[in-house]
Amino acid sequence: MTISHTQLKAFHAVAMNGSFTRAAEQLCLSQPAVSDQVRKLEDYYGVMVFYRDKRLVRLTEVGERLFGLTQRLFDISVDAHDMLTDYRTLSTGTLNLAVDAPVHVLPYVSRFCSRYPGIDTDEVLQRLFGHQADIALLGRNIEDDRLMTLHLRSDPMLAFVAQDHPWAQRKSICLADLDNTPMVLREQGSVTRLSLEEEMAAAGLHIRKAIEVEGREAAREAVAIGMGVGVVSAAELGSDSRVRGLPIVDCQRHFTETLVCLRAQSTRRILTTFFDMVREGLDE
Repeated sequence: MTISHTQLKAFHAVAMNGSFTRAAEQLCLSQPAVSDQVRKLEDYYGVMVFYRDKRLVRLTEVGERLFGLTQRLFDISVDAHDMLTDYRTLSTGTLNLAVDAPVHVLPYVSRFCSRYPGIDTDEVLQRLFGHQADIALLGRNIEDDRLMTLHLRSDPMLAFVAQDHPWAQRKSICLADLDNTPMVLREQGSVTRLSLEEEMAAAGLHIRKAIEVEGREAAREAVAIGMGVGVVSAAELGSDSRVRGLPIVDCQRHFTETLVCLRAQSTRRILTTFFDMVREGLDE
């Protein structure tokens, strides 16, 4: 008996989604139909590919190994689809983006969509290595043989304050000014926060937290109403009239943006076209 493609497709969808229900929605099937396909696969080979309970579906050791194979299988299916789509000059397809700072890549996405209106785009986070995204935008440099990388930009760290803050009339500050100053901090794990903490620690200075918020917009709002001093990449300050940016003259930290894709996927026409378009934009 040849292994059933339908059963592998059902297994792969459950493994990707961690749920029979979500897998059924993705495949436009009923949950019992998906469960039946996975059960038939397990029964025929006498294996168990998932541990199941009421709240959790997770892969067994056999399931993990099979998932590695189905990822390769369905990657090849995508490659076959893209090869055939090439002959229609990118008139259709999907480009999935995993981004940390969408503002930096959106101009390229806009240009790409204008030139190829049949291509759908989808912004997601941290899905590249899970084969759930085609391209990722990282807020740092990265060296990994599995990745093809393209450096986009590097911008200095900038402090910003409300327009009625005592510093608003200054042209710049230094790191020592931030010592024990009430700060609006981004959430733990934020590249912005980590960079500030490292820079202040290296200078032997203390960070005083006024408030911790999640996301750039929340940080901007907290600073605008006078809750403290914020820091941001100079490229992300924008033109909000409620706040004023202040260069930090002795800060060495820069925020780097890097566009990456899996090297194994880098020859796909849709990816090479997008990367070429970004390179064109950088050269302008």
